[in-house]
Amino acid sequence: MLLEVAAVGVCGSDLHQWTADHSWPVNYPVILGHEFGGVIAAIGDRAGPWQPGDRVVSETAAIIDPYNPMSRQGLYNLDPTRKGFGYGTDGAMTKFVRVPARCLHRVPENLPFEKACLTEPCCVAYSAVVANADIKPGDRILVLGPGPIGLLCAAMAKLQGAIVGVVGLERDRIRFEAVKKYGCEPIIGDCREWAFSADGLGVDGVIDAAGVSVTLKTAIDVVRPNGWISKVGWGRDPVGFSLDPLVQKNIKLQGSFSHNWPIWERVLRLLSTGLLDLDPVMGGIWPLEQWHEAFETMHSGTIAKAVLKPTLSI
Repeated sequence: MLLEVAAVGVCGSDLHQWTADHSWPVNYPVILGHEFGGVIAAIGDRAGPWQPGDRVVSETAAIIDPYNPMSRQGLYNLDPTRKGFGYGTDGAMTKFVRVPARCLHRVPENLPFEKACLTEPCCVAYSAVVANADIKPGDRILVLGPGPIGLLCAAMAKLQGAIVGVVGLERDRIRFEAVKKYGCEPIIGDCREWAFSADGLGVDGVIDAAGVSVTLKTAIDVVRPNGWISKVGWGRDPVGFSLDPLVQKNIKLQGSFSHNWPIWERVLRLLSTGLLDLDPVMGGIWPLEQWHEAFETMHSGTIAKAVLKPTLSI
């Protein structure tokens, strides 16, 4: 399947690969971009229901082993041999990209590509907050890290009826405007006072969306006994502290990686109905040729999310 790219989001992982401070294997040289949507330009012999001109977004698992036990369970995102767009194989920061038909989802007509291309990070957040966590209405939840994924995790937690605090640093003040728009409470620096302000035991759950390892210690410190931690942020450094409190407090620590077909369908419904609003995280749209400016602007922390747009010819 050949897809003409209409819009592609810039992910924090794109920035890490750009600056070479990532903690995952990358098949350099590679074209970046795994958050994308566009119009089908040409189809192959196994196109299924797809036709040229269809508006679609694509999942990220570009290469999988269909016979792997995880793939056979529908958890192809956890196939150890999986290779994704933008690091394992060429991604979508270009005009055309080849995509397997199994990766595609139809984009509702009322959803513009500038927002549809951000389905992928929304699916990351859905996986971390809904599929891999246990939020009940009225729970007090802390999100560590107000990056794009952290902000979307906060939005997802609010949709589930949680009371949400988002923890960041002084340099994150601009992003805290998005935190407020989602109805969450911004917290600069030490979050212990907020975490223990209800009954003194800590928060019901923590979503660790920060890009450093040390925040896991904070999560363990502030979560209540029998609480949970959903870790979606990557950190290449060793943790360097005892995990005994994890045992003593009977805490559930859950990693969260990627997403699969049913999550994409649900998130597209959230976006097309307006239940999930992307306006608070969208920081600007740049022509693909101005990618460097978009990268620099997002890397500076002045915006949460940049979107690149090639010029469509069909």
